[in-house]
Amino acid sequence: MQKVRKAIIPAAGLGTRMLPATKSVPKELLTIVDRPVLDYIVEEAFASGIEHVIIVTGRMKGAIEDHFDHAFELDVCLRNAGKHPLADRIAQNTPGAGTISFVRQQQARGLGHAVWTARHIVGDEPFAVLLPDMLMISEEPCLKSMVALYERHGGNVIAVEQCAPEDAHKFGIVSLEPAAGGPLVTGLVEKPAPGTAPSNLFISGRYILQPETFELLERQAPGAGGEIQLTDAMIALMGDQEIRPFEFGGRTFDCGTPAGFVNANLRMAMARADLEPQIGIEIESLSATQRAVA
Repeated sequence: MQKVRKAIIPAAGLGTRMLPATKSVPKELLTIVDRPVLDYIVEEAFASGIEHVIIVTGRMKGAIEDHFDHAFELDVCLRNAGKHPLADRIAQNTPGAGTISFVRQQQARGLGHAVWTARHIVGDEPFAVLLPDMLMISEEPCLKSMVALYERHGGNVIAVEQCAPEDAHKFGIVSLEPAAGGPLVTGLVEKPAPGTAPSNLFISGRYILQPETFELLERQAPGAGGEIQLTDAMIALMGDQEIRPFEFGGRTFDCGTPAGFVNANLRMAMARADLEPQIGIEIESLSATQRAVA
């Protein structure tokens, strides 16, 4: 069994759900408190044992590469101003040389196509995929738990979460069957018609996949929306390989939506001792105003 050493983060999307903010700023660099959301995703990858992160970008997203580069001038300015703790924190959060790479998705052809563009860097070994706008919070990183499941059984692993049955038509839904060592995924349905979903478990933005996925994506016809869908490749993969679900029990914020973005900011701000008193006062003030109006 090969170790999962590499992770792909597809970050070439236009971020249309967050316009106009994303007209000039990549959605992945919108900040959760004082760190870009992509920072948290990269941190999860490295905390899960990943050795090399591949970020798939697109046009107008050069700022992502700059963000993960060593900013020599900034470091000098901060240290000259005596702000050594801040300079040290930025330096510690900068990935080491050779641990992060960038490739371009030159056409907007879907998630599957974005993953496929990283094939030459990944090579013939299993890899992880982390969606950059899904911030997943738990005591142990979601991907780390998935890697542990992979190391017990091999094959492929996808993170799933429960949704309300009436909301199942909004997501990619999995069907499961019992098996030795835990349930296996037997079907994937993208946004099933209301009332037809095989379960209330949806795919929530983390994957561990075998390299044969690239071959399937290579010859795959466009699917929903005229795009190359990763879900379609996984359906084909099930014909030869096992896919196991990992049911994530933490909290997930879809930072690609205004509501998810604001909620993530509140959650992460309230978790910080330096911010919680001020944010708590504002939340209480808003709550009091809402009660008075009601």
